[in-house]
Amino acid sequence: MRGVLIVILTMMFAFVSKAEDNGKGTIDSIPHLNVNLNNPELGVIRKTVRGFSAIDTNYVEPQHYNWAFMIQNTYNYDVYRLSSAYGQEILLSPDVLFRIGPYFGWRWIFLGTTIELKNLGVDNNSLKKEFTLSLYSAQIGVDLYYRRTGNDYKIRKANFGSDDVNDKLKSVPFDGLNVGITGFNVYYIFNHNRFSYPAAFSQSTCQKISCGSWMAGLGYTHHNLELDHEKLKRVVEETTNNEVQIDSSLMFNRLKYDDINVSVGYGYNWVFTRNWLLGASLSLALAYKWSSGDTNQPADDFSFKNFNLDGVGRIGVVWNNTKWYFGSNVIMHSYNYRKSRFAANNVFGSLNIYCGFNFGIKKSYRKK
Repeated sequence: MRGVLIVILTMMFAFVSKAEDNGKGTIDSIPHLNVNLNNPELGVIRKTVRGFSAIDTNYVEPQHYNWAFMIQNTYNYDVYRLSSAYGQEILLSPDVLFRIGPYFGWRWIFLGTTIELKNLGVDNNSLKKEFTLSLYSAQIGVDLYYRRTGNDYKIRKANFGSDDVNDKLKSVPFDGLNVGITGFNVYYIFNHNRFSYPAAFSQSTCQKISCGSWMAGLGYTHHNLELDHEKLKRVVEETTNNEVQIDSSLMFNRLKYDDINVSVGYGYNWVFTRNWLLGASLSLALAYKWSSGDTNQPADDFSFKNFNLDGVGRIGVVWNNTKWYFGSNVIMHSYNYRKSRFAANNVFGSLNIYCGFNFGIKKSYRKK
């Protein structure tokens, strides 16, 4: 499947480049939707690709440049809550750390990574890793992501008995948890002619007049959660000086979660003054999830297949004059897994602060 995706994307970008090189104007610089999709010189695929970025320039200022570069500071927020049917629960999250990295874009593609400066030179098992790839057009967006959270979690909340036991566990370091998340989201913007989702979250266009749109999407996510339950029991007992019996449903070695989801949401861009934009969107997803795990006791098989609700929220503010831009945004994801004996809730997101510039002006915007 990955090979097929690469071939499709390569063909799409080849058609885009060919259309622009023929001197017929850039895709996203066509004013007032006057793109002639019935031109017999255009093939079916090329017409489809050109239609992806057809916009109303009364509402949206197209991208004037082929290339983009920016520096981004990222603060990640990550919380895992594990609970059993018998009332035991544990809430784990790492400290919020400063991350920085470069991002580089070409037309529809935006690629980048951030690194955690504080832990450079530390054992790789404790490092957070993040890789993202975004493909944007006026109609369709694709987000690919790869996250490894590291093992520097702390116990933020616990319920393993009396209040005295639970209070002693707050902020206790626990390095027995490792989480990996890999997946993608594809979404369609219905009012793409006048509403620019990339204007708020990828800085590739500029919203000129306030506007909103409904969105719909598909997504897939794979979660891999490894928990050293023996270390958890040891940390709890050594910290509280009490013998604790942990529910068998929390005594697993590895859990693998997969979900396929269908989402519906709404986004709005508010242009409150020249070159400034405040954008926000909220999507709810109906997700079909299935999981399997390795428990401490063979009889404790809690694999499940069921439906749950997930959510994605975004809000961002940006200043953009088509050449230079800076701003910030917050993106939050919520995933919920629930069965009669076991539940897992994961909320992760990031606060991003960035600044950058565009270069390599397109032919249609060069001064004669």
